[in-house]
Amino acid sequence: MKGVFPYVILPADSTTLSETGVVMKKDFISIQDYTPEELQSMLDLAIQLKKEYFSGGNPPLLKGKVLGMIFQKPSLRTRVSFDMAMRHLGGDALYLSPNEIGLGQRESIADVARVLSGYVHAIMARVFAHEHVLELAKWSSVPVINGLSDYDHPCQAMADALTIIEKFGTLKGVNVTFVGDGNNVCVSLMHIVTKLGGNFTHSGPEGYDMPKQAVELGLQFASKSGSKVRFTRDPHEAVRDAQVIYTDTWTSMGQEAEAKEREKVFPPYQVNEQLVSEADKDCIVMHCLPAHRGQEITDAVADGPHSAIFPQAHNRLHAQKAILVRLFQAG
Repeated sequence: MKGVFPYVILPADSTTLSETGVVMKKDFISIQDYTPEELQSMLDLAIQLKKEYFSGGNPPLLKGKVLGMIFQKPSLRTRVSFDMAMRHLGGDALYLSPNEIGLGQRESIADVARVLSGYVHAIMARVFAHEHVLELAKWSSVPVINGLSDYDHPCQAMADALTIIEKFGTLKGVNVTFVGDGNNVCVSLMHIVTKLGGNFTHSGPEGYDMPKQAVELGLQFASKSGSKVRFTRDPHEAVRDAQVIYTDTWTSMGQEAEAKEREKVFPPYQVNEQLVSEADKDCIVMHCLPAHRGQEITDAVADGPHSAIFPQAHNRLHAQKAILVRLFQAG
């Protein structure tokens, strides 16, 4: 992503007008919509729900509830983790493929939102354009969750924060470095780290920075929490004292036409054993997956002693349980 992304902030406690009257609801569209206290409360709940799950199972907090899942982009983790989260909590999930809806093409987003609001109790959407999830939230009378958009990936950020807290006990004061493209994952990570008091560094090649507005918001959050934010082109400088090294694919879905050019630019930003050795000796390495091994990360690191990649992936389940419970409670 390059330049400023046209993003309109949607308040977390916004009201939505349904056909039967005014309905209060909360959406989970972006980390920036939530206060540090709300985020920490959800993370605390995620820890509790995870402990319950491994101690005999979760109570059926969402019994009788159905989550409609709209997919424009395929996903292993998003689909399975949301489906299993609903099942573990006593509810159910309905998968809706791109061909079944044709969001914004076969049928208008506004019509899809209003129809689904009468069938399911919440909607999760994994989309290309961020405007699509905003439009869904505008017209839906049930909670809408951003399962990924080209602007950010808030559900991933919640799992990331949960993983870091499990390792270090807190996010406050933890040095988190993202190496690579300033993409949607990088944006959400910066926002949750700075909201919760961690220090954030981004290192990527020129022309692949985060959107200006996202950076400005991150700096605002850091100012309020006392965090530090740094940007450097030098990945070796970026990982100095890093307790968390995070990377993502050089080419995301929808950017395939740029793949060859990106493969020329990003090799200096590969997370390999040498780079990890320059960070804190107890650092963890994170990746949102899928990984292109041999490109942004090596096998030796992904499968090595510093890797937190698979616990991080598993935490999608527990973080999303907390998001679902909070949204249903709010309704």
